[in-house]
Amino acid sequence: MTAPEVVILGAGVMGASTAWHLARRGVRQILLLDRGVAPGAGSTARATGGFRAQYATAINVRLSLLSRTKLAAFRDETGVDPGYTPLGYLWLAGIKEELEALANARQVQHAAGLREAVSVTLDDIRRLNPAVLGDGVLGGAWCPTDGFVRPLDLLAGYLGAAERSGVQIRWGADVNRLDLDAGGRVVAVRTDTDRIPCGTVINALGAWAAGVMSATGFDLPVTPLRRQIAATVPTDVLPPTMPMTIFVSDGFHLRVRDGRVLLLWPTPGAPGRPFDDSVEPAWVEAVVEKARARVPVLRNVLVDRAACWAGVYEMSPDRHAILGPAPGVPNVFLINGSSGHGIMHAPALGQLLAEIIVDGRASTLDVGPLRPGRFAEGDLNPVSDLL
Repeated sequence: MTAPEVVILGAGVMGASTAWHLARRGVRQILLLDRGVAPGAGSTARATGGFRAQYATAINVRLSLLSRTKLAAFRDETGVDPGYTPLGYLWLAGIKEELEALANARQVQHAAGLREAVSVTLDDIRRLNPAVLGDGVLGGAWCPTDGFVRPLDLLAGYLGAAERSGVQIRWGADVNRLDLDAGGRVVAVRTDTDRIPCGTVINALGAWAAGVMSATGFDLPVTPLRRQIAATVPTDVLPPTMPMTIFVSDGFHLRVRDGRVLLLWPTPGAPGRPFDDSVEPAWVEAVVEKARARVPVLRNVLVDRAACWAGVYEMSPDRHAILGPAPGVPNVFLINGSSGHGIMHAPALGQLLAEIIVDGRASTLDVGPLRPGRFAEGDLNPVSDLL
């Protein structure tokens, strides 16, 4: 391969999606670099596979709707079934203010085209997920087209299709520096062993994205945040068709995957250990207590400590993706900061970034709310704790 036209940093689902979409648009000489020794060594493999369009901002709803459309064509385009299964997301509210937050988000969802999102009563909740104890629940929100995907199959589909389209992938390549010319353009990417001249650079490094930008003068506001997952022993006390069920009050949620129940409860990261991916025993005890109090059929189901895991989200200040050219660095493009929505939005974001690079603008959606310059401008997206 001669000097690549495009070098993509990170071969997780974001980098893989971007590579395939660029190749599909006719871009040649694409090199995908990843420090892992094989696919799935980063955050993609740690995802739980939830997929939803119930968000509180129009841009996130539209990203999900675009991704959902692309999932429907994914197997035809890549040869891999991404496992999209519309089993629904069920949000449970315990107080009036939570119901109001769900209702306000639903107005945004309807305006953005997600018409099937509806409010639900306690009777509806008992029908949709009869295992949930209804004490303290007033009502909630439901969308039947939300559901689940298989993250590693999504990754495999994009990587395989990209390679068949001529994209080269280099594993075990840890990018540690960008070389710039006098005008501020990146002229080469450096790994531990190589200096790779390049034309365009795409940063798809997930939670690790900020470090490589230090030489460019642009402070990329992406930070890691640990998320822990507890997995029960194999059990059939909850059906595999159960929707993702989320308590608005504290974010506790659960789903069934591969014959186990996954228990999730967002908590702050470990102080002083930004990339810590350990699972705290005290957190496991706390999330199990929540699960058993709210879902009685789990009271006698044990957690498999060896099957629990953690990963890191790539958080942006407003919890929305960062997409587009890096300010002040004319040939570096960013696809970062999805803040826990990366698996859901990778199909859409990869396509949109390919449009920006090839055409100079995203034509499918208005991605102005995701522009990297919004932080310096003080024009952040509204933040919702959960939605």
